[in-house]
Amino acid sequence: MNLYYDDACQFGLAAFETIAVENGTPIWADAHLRRLEKALAFLQIPLPSQVKTAVYQYSRSLPGRQAVKLLISSRNICFTHRPNPYTEAAYTKGFAAQRATMCRNETSPFVFHKTANYGDSILEKRRARRQGFDEPFFFNTQGQLAEGATTNIFLVKNDRLVTPPVPCGLLPGIVRTYVCRRFPVTEQVVTEQDLPTFTECFVTNSLLGIMGVRTYGSHRFTFPGPYTRRLRAAYEKDKYSPL
Repeated sequence: MNLYYDDACQFGLAAFETIAVENGTPIWADAHLRRLEKALAFLQIPLPSQVKTAVYQYSRSLPGRQAVKLLISSRNICFTHRPNPYTEAAYTKGFAAQRATMCRNETSPFVFHKTANYGDSILEKRRARRQGFDEPFFFNTQGQLAEGATTNIFLVKNDRLVTPPVPCGLLPGIVRTYVCRRFPVTEQVVTEQDLPTFTECFVTNSLLGIMGVRTYGSHRFTFPGPYTRRLRAAYEKDKYSPL
């Protein structure tokens, strides 16, 4: 792979998508490409016309469960892949979450696009691994819950499903979009003080789908939660249908 030294290398001005592939089939690839096109438009980079065909061709030969990463900058189109790390054992264990040490800057337009400006999330994710938990939860500059380092967050209280609104400072994920379309979801501002009042929590992204959260700090959620189990079963059935 030849890489050109452009604004992606100098300033992080590139957009990317990470697409789950199962036995050669990319999951919701068209939705990923629509979001990629919006991010590239924000960066004033045209979406190359051959990318959709290339995604399907690249995925077709991949065995088992894989994660394909597509990154595009002004002079580069890069495909890489790796095994999807989320096994059934991970869902049985669930995630432990804690507060991130950094804030999400809800005033920055970069927060709402999947770009190579990803340093905050990567550093917080590495800190999580060192400290023995799975996912940092970011709060914005006003103390409102935004998103995980690599996930969107959903909470359950009184049989009602809640997620932070996009303006709180989060990337609207592909699986988040699925959940919000498929089930009744209330977008609601949530603070850290609110979290112990919820009985159940799960996070979403394109590689793990729907993952239950067992703890946030010292607070224990119902795990495995009935809402999480039901939504994950629905997702596993629906993920091969168009989004």
